[in-house]
Amino acid sequence: MYTTARNRLESVYKKCSTRPLRGRMVGVEKECLRVAADGTLSTLDHPSALGSALTHSSITTDFSEALLEIVTPPFKDMGDTLECLSETQNFVYSKLPADELLWATSMPCGLNADCDVPIGRYGSSNIGRMKHIYRRGLGLRYGRKMQAIAGVHYNYSYPDTFWELMAEVEGEIAVTPDFVSRQYFALVRNILRFGWLIPYLFGASPAVCGSFFGNQTPPDRMHKLAKNTLYEPFATSLRMGDIGYQNNREESETIVADYNSLDAYVEFLQRAISQPSNRYNKLGLRNADGEYQQLNTNLLQIENEYYSSIRPKQIARPNEMPSIALAQRGVQYVELRSLDVNAYDPLGINDEQLRFVESFMLFCMLCESPPVTPKEQVEIKFNQLAVAHRGRDPDLKLQRGGKEIPLRQWGAEILDVVGEMCDLLDEEGKPKLYCNSLSQQLAKLYEPSNTPSGKMLHELQSNDEDFFSFGLRKSKEHRDWYQSCPLTAQATEKLEAKVQESITRQTEIEASDTLSFDEFLQDYNAQLEANT
Repeated sequence: MYTTARNRLESVYKKCSTRPLRGRMVGVEKECLRVAADGTLSTLDHPSALGSALTHSSITTDFSEALLEIVTPPFKDMGDTLECLSETQNFVYSKLPADELLWATSMPCGLNADCDVPIGRYGSSNIGRMKHIYRRGLGLRYGRKMQAIAGVHYNYSYPDTFWELMAEVEGEIAVTPDFVSRQYFALVRNILRFGWLIPYLFGASPAVCGSFFGNQTPPDRMHKLAKNTLYEPFATSLRMGDIGYQNNREESETIVADYNSLDAYVEFLQRAISQPSNRYNKLGLRNADGEYQQLNTNLLQIENEYYSSIRPKQIARPNEMPSIALAQRGVQYVELRSLDVNAYDPLGINDEQLRFVESFMLFCMLCESPPVTPKEQVEIKFNQLAVAHRGRDPDLKLQRGGKEIPLRQWGAEILDVVGEMCDLLDEEGKPKLYCNSLSQQLAKLYEPSNTPSGKMLHELQSNDEDFFSFGLRKSKEHRDWYQSCPLTAQATEKLEAKVQESITRQTEIEASDTLSFDEFLQDYNAQLEANT
């Protein structure tokens, strides 16, 4: 498998007179909770000064009114990606209500009753109502507190020149959407196989405020720390573990994604959004007042409800189902969803992480990628959860091909080949940014205390500090950092214009609706029949 990666890498670079990844696109989506001055979840509406959460391309909300999502467009230069993220987040800070903060970690701030997590609202249009009802359904099915967990998503696409080289290496006559989709699905399968490495290296959620569990009993494996903190001694990313947002009941509901081809994946998605569920039917489509509390009572309300650490994506047209977009136009990019918010960086992510993930993705793209068997699927799930909950355990062994392998040994094998990717991604005569990032990851592999999760737990224990106090302290530090470097007038003007554009656009959408919501929903769901 590793030999295949090396051979393909060598072939690609031999056939290319320039940088083969020049023109690739990188974007970031960062989620973060708005909190009050005392560190509790904000109960205020999404600030109107930030524009429309429905139509703003860069500032929206995820599940909750309080869960901001800051989205960058894709850029060819990673520096531009981070600069855009910084500018937008800085603008958000300038518009927050007095004394509000952006929570600095993935795991939530202090939470009270489940109803204290306000569901996002998107106006009176049909599409706005659909987005709100979908979130009501998530809260009903999984609980609202789970939806208050934040993460960072890494969006990545390869340039046409790379696909031309890959087609030549693979003996393809021409680059077609089918060829590109097959290559992206090969990447996705290998991300699933090797992706446990991401939460090990970058997981930053080994602890959580005790309020997250409310009146529920926490898992026995969790320990108490300081006043009201629960943690797991060797955890890397509780967000990616079994207390995070997962489709935990997928075995009983038989909804396990098939990533072995585009057609199989689309078929899985469309079956899951059309197959009735007894469990969700018992919850009821409407509440006692006759209002929708779910979009439907099927296994999934819409495709995005299925959780995965990586998603193959195609940009959907207005009101188009994601699975229809994939089926008709193939994969355009991939979205890596396994990155925790970096509590040690005001942006929530940094250049080191972006560059390593890119080199790791190239490794996954070039490695041999056989179909995932049911047996391997079990191993993949075991490895993901084992690393999330016990990744820094020096004795942890993962499962590979029916055998056990120490995490450190497997990680060293992977990073050895990723190093060859870094050697070629770094440009001659320029700083070795990719190799430098790899060096930092090697230090984490051989010394788990260097990981963000290890660093956070050490800090909590050394300071006798609870998770809530740590999160509040880091949130204030990040706010102070942004306030120390205000936006330029030009950047402010640009972002103010986007706010006004989004408000105007929402008004236009609401004015253009001619169907009742029931009719709108019926037309939306009819896409499945039209596509068969």
